Amino acid sequence: MIQQIGLFPNKTIAGNIAIVPRMLKWDKKKIDARIDELLSLVKLEPGVYRNRYPVELSGGQQQRVGVARALAADPDILLMDEPFGAIDPINRDQIQDEFLRLQAQLRKTIAFVSHDIHEAIKMADKIAIFREGRLVQFDTPEIILMRPADSFVSDFVGADRALKALGLLRVKDAMNREPRNLARADMTAMEALKFIEDNNFAHLIVLRGNRVLGFVSRKHLKFERGNLEALAEKFPEELGVREPLRDALSAMLLHDLASFPVLDDNGGFAGTISYKNIQKSILELYSEYQDE
Repeated sequence: MIQQIGLFPNKTIAGNIAIVPRMLKWDKKKIDARIDELLSLVKLEPGVYRNRYPVELSGGQQQRVGVARALAADPDILLMDEPFGAIDPINRDQIQDEFLRLQAQLRKTIAFVSHDIHEAIKMADKIAIFREGRLVQFDTPEIILMRPADSFVSDFVGADRALKALGLLRVKDAMNREPRNLARADMTAMEALKFIEDNNFAHLIVLRGNRVLGFVSRKHLKFERGNLEALAEKFPEELGVREPLRDALSAMLLHDLASFPVLDDNGGFAGTISYKNIQKSILELYSEYQDE
């Protein structure tokens, strides 16, 4: 899979995907079935996209076609040479996520060339770092970040490697599954305020059953009456159990909230994530790899 996607502009999407199968002398029926299978796999409706030309697609859609073309003949190994380098940051992050989803299904061996350490950490099971054609270190992302082999690798991953490690850990790895700062939707403002003050909580997470309604703090409750269902303020972002800790920290910094509720795959309340949870997880990760 070549740099900057490199689709043939004079061929349709179907024609681009069919390049290698035709070279391998596949019959037309098999090729057509493979085109439709791969377009569906990369979430492009075959009936809509197979007869379009690359110029009619967005950059992200072209990237998906590039992935489909690389997979067309079902190779055992893929070589991807900076495949996402030509895409804007938002689409790039989405395409990376989709590619990781595909990889979980396909279970292919992929050699992925990148100059972006963030991308390498996110995408790789193992990272090989080269300097002037010489292999300097070949390890898991965790070891690359926590135990760089020399000063070159250390400089390459950057002084903020603890922050980069947040991309390795998921919210589910660090969250508190039994938080105490929870309140029922039918609790009164007076009861909730007393609960906050007795326990010195920054805020309470308001639940109706297993669903998060929002949060309340002292400023919400001091001069209010009624129950929390009417008073709860919605959280500005929702965090899922599978999201990287980096996203959780970003949400906390952006919205000045010390903890956020975490939702399971069905949207139900699963726990909370806080600054302390994140710091503890990073320290544990660092300690684990320093002790080996």
